[in-house]
Amino acid sequence: MNIPDYFLRRPALRDEDFVHFERLYRLMTEQEGTPELTYDLSAPKWMFLSWLCETKNIVLHGSANPAIAEFEPRQSNDVNEFGNRRAVYAASDGIWPIYFAIVDRERVTSLLNGCFRIPDDEDGGYAYYYYFSVDQDALPHFPWKNGMIYLLPRDSFEQQAPIEFDGTRVEMTQWASPVAVRPIAKLAVEPDDFPFLCQVEGHDPALVAERAKRDPDGFPWRTP
Repeated sequence: MNIPDYFLRRPALRDEDFVHFERLYRLMTEQEGTPELTYDLSAPKWMFLSWLCETKNIVLHGSANPAIAEFEPRQSNDVNEFGNRRAVYAASDGIWPIYFAIVDRERVTSLLNGCFRIPDDEDGGYAYYYYFSVDQDALPHFPWKNGMIYLLPRDSFEQQAPIEFDGTRVEMTQWASPVAVRPIAKLAVEPDDFPFLCQVEGHDPALVAERAKRDPDGFPWRTP
C-alpha cells in the first residue's frame, strides 16, 4: 500500500522499556479512584501510552480539562458516520489523544486529524500513521497548552470498522462508547510530549469544508 508522505509514521516502540511500563501499570492498578500517574521513566510518554493500548484493555481520551471524573456521551460533528453520533470517544493509540489534550481550543477554531494502522510486513505487527492540522491562522502562534490523558476501560467501547484500500486492511483507532465512562487513571502531558509538534500542518477551514462536502472520503482534503 502506497502511503502519501503527508501521513506521519509512528516510530517503533522499544522492547527494553516494556518491563518498566509493566511496573508503572501495576502501581496504577494498586491505587484506588482515578490516580494521576507520576511518570519517572526515560521513555517518552507516548511510548508508554501506546504500549498500554496494545497490551491492556484500555483506550485513551485527551483533554485540556485536568479534573474530569466521568465522561458523558456527547454529540460529535464529523463527516464520518461513526464519528457523528452521541458517544464518548477514545483512541487505541498513544499519540493521537495527546494532540487533543494539548491543543488550545480558545485559539484554535478548526481541527483536522486522523490515525490509522496497517499490517507491517517487516515485523508482523502494525504500522501506525497520523495526520495533524489546525487552522492556519492559529498555527504560527504556538496554539498549545498542557493537558491530560485519561485512561478508560475499553469494555463499553466499539471500534470504528476497518476499510479495505488497495487490497490492504486499514484499521481505524477511533472507539466510541454510548454510555458514560469513568477513567481509571490519568497522565499529565505538555506540548513537548507530542512527538509530531513540528509536523502539524495548517489549513483553511472554509476550503477544507468545501472540499469535504464535495468528496467526504477525500481526507485530509489537501488538494482540490
